[in-house]
Amino acid sequence: MPTRLLAVLAFAATLLSGCGYNQIQINDEGVSAAWSEVLNQYKRRADLIPNLVQTVQGYASHEKEVLTRVAEARANVAGIKATPELINDPAAFAKFQKVQGELGGALARLLAVAENYPQLKADANFRDLQAQLEGTENRITVARNRYIKSVQEYNISVRTFPNNLTAMVMGWQTKPNFTVEDEKAISAPPKVNFGAKPEAAVAPAPVGAPGYQ
Repeated sequence: MPTRLLAVLAFAATLLSGCGYNQIQINDEGVSAAWSEVLNQYKRRADLIPNLVQTVQGYASHEKEVLTRVAEARANVAGIKATPELINDPAAFAKFQKVQGELGGALARLLAVAENYPQLKADANFRDLQAQLEGTENRITVARNRYIKSVQEYNISVRTFPNNLTAMVMGWQTKPNFTVEDEKAISAPPKVNFGAKPEAAVAPAPVGAPGYQ
């Protein structure tokens, strides 16, 4: 390879490095990795729902409104195509965050209903599912926080000088992030106090649970 060409390549590499090209790439990869973990934990939560709903139906089949809301919220989540491009589209990202928030709220109401059914609370399968769900909510909180931090680092790298010049030339823009009024409160896993004395009457004996789609 001619010496002149080597010099040009070395100069180009130095120029790109000095303008933050490499750092932006590193930060972008960090965002992608953090996003994958967010999706992984949200999927873990969605996978628990069919068994959870089916178990609740066995003891509280007449709680149709609560059960329907969970089913609808899960369907809305499944309808979002979480492609890699989603994290670069503010509108799509906001919709993703909205449906996940709605599912979290529906699950919290479902677990609250269990307080009125002592037999359901005593069911070993339900208690196991509730523990798995709470653990998953904790993992979601951790994954979201890591994603928030990685996006913050990326956005800083494409907005600060001289990196912003490279970003402008390459067409790189800031990425949307999770935005809630109280991140800690929204992300907190739903709590169910199994030791509390229920106010409602004891539910009737379990009935056969219909299938869940």
